[in-house]
Amino acid sequence: MFFDFSVMDFIDILLVAALLYYFYKLMKESGTLSIFTGILVFIVVWIFVSRVLEMRLLGSIFDQMMSVGVLALIVIFQEEIKRFFKSLGSHNRFKIISDIFFKDKEKKEDKSHLLPIVMACMSLSQQKVGALIIVERNESLDEYMQAGEKIDANINQRLIENIFFKNSPLHDGALIIQNGRLMAASCILPVSHELNIPKKLGLRHRAALGISQETDALAIIVSEETGSISVANKGKFKLGLNAQQLESILAK
Repeated sequence: MFFDFSVMDFIDILLVAALLYYFYKLMKESGTLSIFTGILVFIVVWIFVSRVLEMRLLGSIFDQMMSVGVLALIVIFQEEIKRFFKSLGSHNRFKIISDIFFKDKEKKEDKSHLLPIVMACMSLSQQKVGALIIVERNESLDEYMQAGEKIDANINQRLIENIFFKNSPLHDGALIIQNGRLMAASCILPVSHELNIPKKLGLRHRAALGISQETDALAIIVSEETGSISVANKGKFKLGLNAQQLESILAK
């Protein structure tokens, strides 16, 4: 039977492995990796008992647990499932695939708007003015912008500084950048409840980590206490950045 192994079988195994790896990353970012590992162990034991040892009584009990367990998993992982289908159905996802195969190699992305962001962050850092700037990437941030104040302006260093000025009515919350424009300020973001976040990091950092876990957005944080500049990306922090490091991360 081994010699009947075809190309489609190889593709089938490859797709299953890719799907498991995707769910592994999803569970790791959401802090539920131990649950995912436990589910995999249970499935292996179920297959071994039912198919290899052919233990009918124990196998039937496991079968019933599997049927009920599907509903339980939907309840436990409802947020992760929502994020999975949201990213799968995103129009920008298909744009990425098309860019891989059909992109124009001569076309260069305009990165002239990066410098005002970096300069604004450096200025806010020197003055120890707290700031939270979110840069949209592939997943839409429209739902978070609805709770804020619409701006829809060109990226400008002075405008960013004025938004986060302590007496400004828009300084609380996050500034969201979409398609190279300042779209909305004073936006409310989901707060991460990770337990391993350093105690020196405040609510801005938790909100930045939360949005980076919920979406693929890049979050820039300027600490009000220390003036330190940090970035949250894919559920991870990069702390204590200088201007060159911040510009490099934004460029990538």
